[in-house]
Amino acid sequence: MSHSDTARLHAGASVAASAALGDFVVAYAGAEVGEGCRVRGYTQLWPGVRLEAGAELGPNVTLEAPANGQPANIVIGADARVGAGALICQGVRLGQGAVVAAGAVVAQNVPPYAIVSGAPARITDYVQNASGAPALDWHQRATFPEQPSVVPLGVGGVTLHRFKFLQDPRGDLSVGEFEKEIPFLPKRYFLVLNVPSDKTRGEHAHRECHQFLICVKGSCAVVVDDLEQRCEVQLDSPDVGVYLPPMTWGIQYKYSSDAVLLVFASHYYEAGDYIRDYDAFVAEKRARPQEPA
Repeated sequence: MSHSDTARLHAGASVAASAALGDFVVAYAGAEVGEGCRVRGYTQLWPGVRLEAGAELGPNVTLEAPANGQPANIVIGADARVGAGALICQGVRLGQGAVVAAGAVVAQNVPPYAIVSGAPARITDYVQNASGAPALDWHQRATFPEQPSVVPLGVGGVTLHRFKFLQDPRGDLSVGEFEKEIPFLPKRYFLVLNVPSDKTRGEHAHRECHQFLICVKGSCAVVVDDLEQRCEVQLDSPDVGVYLPPMTWGIQYKYSSDAVLLVFASHYYEAGDYIRDYDAFVAEKRARPQEPA
């Protein structure tokens, strides 16, 4: 355990042996600090604050104090990073690997590997690489060899598709054929529209359902993650779509004000097919037998 001489640990605080607390850090009873965590200084760890393994707080981070004797219920996920002077409000959970910019004010949960900044904090990007594997070209803008064509993105079986696009004085036409160009027959579709630019959609994986996404108007960004690699694609043309196979974590954000996202699904809606917690996705993905190369 490596602590500054001015750090204070109250009875009932749980601090891992490999954690490091900087100058004037105070850990109260009911605070939990996991293995490999680092709190750089001038931060109070209230009852109900939990730092998971590898989390790091910069200097002068404020974790909102609990009220009326209730625990703060603040969770800083594994390997998350919080910049100097940031404020984390009560009840907020930072997902695994999330990054909070210096001075940000975080009042809502932050998804795993999201990067947030500002006051109030908004998602501005995602951490590029999940596991230390060589990074992909993060912001993918594929060069399609021909039209139509398919480009693997190197994230599981995720593929980017360009369809036929025909221009005509009477109006343009884009067309794709299921099973021939899109690798499943849909049983359901839905449209996502009127999304505020600071909001994030998706944030889940499917156990069995395949999905295909086309931004038929405007633009949005799609993040795909298979635990080994992660990348972001920009959907900004109605003749471009992205295929997400089952057990792929998907996120959509950076919606333009006029964006309309069309999603085809291979299955009818079934709540039990969704995995909405990233930690549960990691556990289930790792528990599944590896598919042959």
